[in-house]
Amino acid sequence: MFASYLIGLREGLEATLVVSILVAFLVKSGRRERLPMVWAGVGAAVLLSVGFGALLTFTAAHLATQQQEMFDAVTSLAATVFVTFMVFWMRTAARKMSGELREKMGAALELGSTAVVVVAFLSVAREGLETTLLWFAAVQGATSSASPLIGITLGLLTAVALGWGLYRSALRINLTKFFTWTGLLLILVAAGIFKYGVHDLQESGLVPGLSTYAFDISGVLDPSAWYSTLLSGMFNITPQPSVLEAVAWVVYLVPVLILFLRPAAKTPASPASKSPQPAS
Repeated sequence: MFASYLIGLREGLEATLVVSILVAFLVKSGRRERLPMVWAGVGAAVLLSVGFGALLTFTAAHLATQQQEMFDAVTSLAATVFVTFMVFWMRTAARKMSGELREKMGAALELGSTAVVVVAFLSVAREGLETTLLWFAAVQGATSSASPLIGITLGLLTAVALGWGLYRSALRINLTKFFTWTGLLLILVAAGIFKYGVHDLQESGLVPGLSTYAFDISGVLDPSAWYSTLLSGMFNITPQPSVLEAVAWVVYLVPVLILFLRPAAKTPASPASKSPQPAS
């Protein structure tokens, strides 16, 4: 549930910030009559995300066992790629996001209502599809289908509440720290998803070594204990992983964490800005 909550909170707040930027731009520019077009685009993006999730679930449920393992492996590996890209993209593009969205909406207003709907739809659809894919991959190993659904619902509701508070200036959050800490947690979640994808490849028979265990700590990590359930559900840490699973987890986690925690390079000032301006 906590992994699903984190996914809903992180991705939901990104989508909520996008919507709040678009709404604030229209309100401040005196174009309130265009707000229904924004909500139409947002609604279409939500429907697309829900439909995508239903398609993934339907496909997984109607495949043979070996095919289902392959399908789960592909979705897990794809989710790992998307979440890694998203975490690093937000680290570099968050400061420019507001200006870029305003520019797109300004151009859309000149083109007409349909363009406004399209801008809102595309801005939210990317977040929605990422959320759906990441959530689907994260809950493949869950023993209950209700807990992940409750988790992501609570995460999305929390994100909407935070976004509304930020929009109304009733709440102040250091977004840089928020996205840094949630990014770190999502990297750990992604490492577990990647490990689970390798496990599915082994279960499908495409990759050998399923019964070659890296270690066995089942005597220390009781599978029935609450902390074991938390570690397994959040980070896919299991007491008896295969060698390849353990290697995959480390190979993904270590370099990605190093790159993420590395201080961002400062953009050097342009020569033109350094040279003195001629007196008028």
